[in-house]
Amino acid sequence: MKTKRILATISRLVLAVVFIFSGTVKAIDPLGTVYKIEDYLKAFGGFFTDLMPLASVVAACLIVVEVLLGVCLLMNVKTSWMAWLSLAFYAVMTPLTLYIALTNPVSDCGCFGDAVVLTNWQTFWKNIVLLVFVITLLFTYRTLQPTWVVPVEIAIVVGSICLTLGLMGWTILHLPLKDFRPYKIGNNIPALMEFPEDAEPDQYAITFIYEKDGKQQEFTLDNYPKNDSTWTFVDQKSVLIKKGYEPPIHDFELVTMDFEDLTYDILESEEPITLAICYDLNKTNPKQAAKLSTIMTDCYAQGQSFYIVTGSGEQDILDFCRQMQDYTQTTALWAQPESFFLSCDPVTLKTIVRANPGLITIQNGTVIAKKNVREIQ
Repeated sequence: MKTKRILATISRLVLAVVFIFSGTVKAIDPLGTVYKIEDYLKAFGGFFTDLMPLASVVAACLIVVEVLLGVCLLMNVKTSWMAWLSLAFYAVMTPLTLYIALTNPVSDCGCFGDAVVLTNWQTFWKNIVLLVFVITLLFTYRTLQPTWVVPVEIAIVVGSICLTLGLMGWTILHLPLKDFRPYKIGNNIPALMEFPEDAEPDQYAITFIYEKDGKQQEFTLDNYPKNDSTWTFVDQKSVLIKKGYEPPIHDFELVTMDFEDLTYDILESEEPITLAICYDLNKTNPKQAAKLSTIMTDCYAQGQSFYIVTGSGEQDILDFCRQMQDYTQTTALWAQPESFFLSCDPVTLKTIVRANPGLITIQNGTVIAKKNVREIQ
């Protein structure tokens, strides 16, 4: 009995810590979880793309469930129920992560947000280990005595849910309490874009397809018919066999509407440059976007450069500017979007700042400020 109680306690606490950590790092960056779920739905395609509008609801439910399971297990609240709920949780997540590991639709699972990045296979084996603790708890939870009376248990459950929802709501209105991404304040972007001299590059298996007498054959670099004119080249294939080093920032590129690359002009500027990030103009709140007129005017008055960076196309940019002209009654300010609009990959923009629109200020390539436009009155 004593051994079973010890096993039950260890299993309960291990699961509690994992659930609380996983739920908390998602709760302080709920939009990151939403984006990850959207990535999966896009990758799965078909019917799943129709579920995109539900990504926010799924993310919120996942975060609340993880935190609630963790807190209840930690506080020994209805541990028998929590054990069965944990089993249900991992009964879904374990085969799902196995499928994801086999098909690799998205490079990392996002199970611990950006705090701890695991590969898909690491996530699967992590779930297998935790499933062992869940099964152990199922066989031993009867040795644990209740700690709290029912009213206290209800208070713990309700309090956990309210605090989690409150934290998510506050974060969405502001920015994540802890920024685990490479664009956090104090980071130098050019330094994080560098590729060390001793870093290992990606390794590819390259094959060549040649044809002779109506038959095609594959060759490698070692045996392809280089000087044999009887063979006709048909195609070349490159297959990634080993992923090499990838800089923390590898897709930061700022291009004007006239296709001029301003990336290093901005990163090397000794004066502060403010970038308003709108990863998708069609999803940008007009009321919040209207504040950009004031921000733009203030930057120009101080002699500072200001750009709006988006992943949207040219027509969306023009439509957005017309909308802002009507909304803000500042026609001249929005009349020449080619002078202050830049394009960048929308995934990169979602990584830079968890807001749409959000603000980031860069000086000498270093991020010196970040803000959600909602915070500006």
